[in-house]
Amino acid sequence: MPQHDASDEAVRSLRALILAGERYRQVLSDHLGLGTTDTQAISYLTVHGDRGQNELAADLGLSSGASTALVDRLEREGIAERYPHPNDRRRTLVRLADRGHAIVDLSRQWLLASFQDVPPADQQAIAAALRSIAEQLLQRSDKIAQQDNNSHDV
Repeated sequence: MPQHDASDEAVRSLRALILAGERYRQVLSDHLGLGTTDTQAISYLTVHGDRGQNELAADLGLSSGASTALVDRLEREGIAERYPHPNDRRRTLVRLADRGHAIVDLSRQWLLASFQDVPPADQQAIAAALRSIAEQLLQRSDKIAQQDNNSHDV
């Protein structure tokens, strides 16, 4: 077996984390009787706060029609709700409703369990590293997506 340097091992570990996250999303969705896009929207609203429907669509890579259907579904399930934008009466925002917050609480417990073997003294450094990795991965992904969109426009 070939020797891996630290960078190769870090990338391999990141791939494992992404795969574990995808599996977690599938199991959580099945457990709740929701689609994976529904639980992904809940995560986006949890991390980013209230979002405009167009912003949520862009975050999730959905068309405006698919986003409307998603938010309609989340509203019917009591997971999210639309409300008027405080400064722009032409817009509405989407926020988590009571059931959405309950789902976030359940999810938080599942995620916290994954830190059971991590010493509390290390958790802040790990959180900072994960946040940095997530930001860099998102920036890189957005840059590649933008380049791909521009190359299709030609």
